[in-house]
Amino acid sequence: MRRFLVLFFLLSSPLMAAELQLRNIGRFDGWKENYLSGIGLVSGLANTGDSARNKTTRQALANLMSRFDLNVQDSQITSRNVASVIVTATLPAVSRPGDRIDVTVTSMGDAKSLVGGALLLTPLKGPNGRIYCLAQGALNVGGYRAESHDSLVQQNHPTVGLIPGGCTVEQGTQIDPQPANGLLRFVLNQPDYVMSASVAAKVRKTLPQLNAVSRDAGLVEIQLPQYVAPDQLVELIASIEAVRVEPVNQIKVVVNERSGVVVAGAQTVISPIAVSYGNLRISINSTSIVAQPLLVINSPDTRASITRDSTIKATEAGASVITRPGNTVADLVALLNAQRVSARDMIAILQAIKASGALYADIVVQ
Repeated sequence: MRRFLVLFFLLSSPLMAAELQLRNIGRFDGWKENYLSGIGLVSGLANTGDSARNKTTRQALANLMSRFDLNVQDSQITSRNVASVIVTATLPAVSRPGDRIDVTVTSMGDAKSLVGGALLLTPLKGPNGRIYCLAQGALNVGGYRAESHDSLVQQNHPTVGLIPGGCTVEQGTQIDPQPANGLLRFVLNQPDYVMSASVAAKVRKTLPQLNAVSRDAGLVEIQLPQYVAPDQLVELIASIEAVRVEPVNQIKVVVNERSGVVVAGAQTVISPIAVSYGNLRISINSTSIVAQPLLVINSPDTRASITRDSTIKATEAGASVITRPGNTVADLVALLNAQRVSARDMIAILQAIKASGALYADIVVQ
């Protein structure tokens, strides 16, 4: 029976809610990360790479050898020490040649494990087809796989690896800090009208020389002074990002069915409600009964008869939970845990309470 681990964020009073800087709750429009990808080869595997059936790996390895004046047909390659992989990385909004970023490597063939392998030089391209960085290095795989005589032991996913700092930026990305018409557009990570209006008001109060206007739930426009010297623009943008504002807490209950974790705020209150549930269990037991003939006659037609006796038993174990005024999600989960409720039943109960209007929070099931 899976038990639930409940985590609660204790915010007993508004004074305990810490103010956050604007750079922690949003970004300026145009500042975004860039995704890169490429296809490469991982070598050095201990007979856990792609099999000979994978023509992509054999052809890629043959093409690699041809660059070093080794003419080998792909049909002659049978080694399982090489695997074809997909390489991905995230390029920051501002980067320069020589910067190093992390790389994720995932198997794209039938390799069993990438443990002990090293990624060969792989160019990573952006959506526009241009090469932005080169990846290479030894893989760090947080798992393992051992197989012998039809016995298998596996931990995590050994076909996914990470190379910390394994990608060197060849072509950087820059963003012009000078906004068009002197208008900065600040975008909230989580759109909310209350938060958007609060950000605009706090910017006007902290930096009176700026005019901030909330355009919608996720956008705040900040009008800069008519003339800002280039050497002062960076300091002004840094001052805007450093403005502190009190966040608006969105009440949510997050339930992870796989791990059995419930995350909720301590202020998540449940109205008085009664919850009842039950499980119907049916068990069928079958026994064989052998009946011998009363009079034994020397005849080929004389045989013992076998009959089956089946017993069907149905049991229904039910329980009920009653919440009182002021009860929270923590109290409800504790009561349901005491009743040994499964993960699926826990999610169904929370969703039913939400549908009845007794739970004033959004439920997020992962």
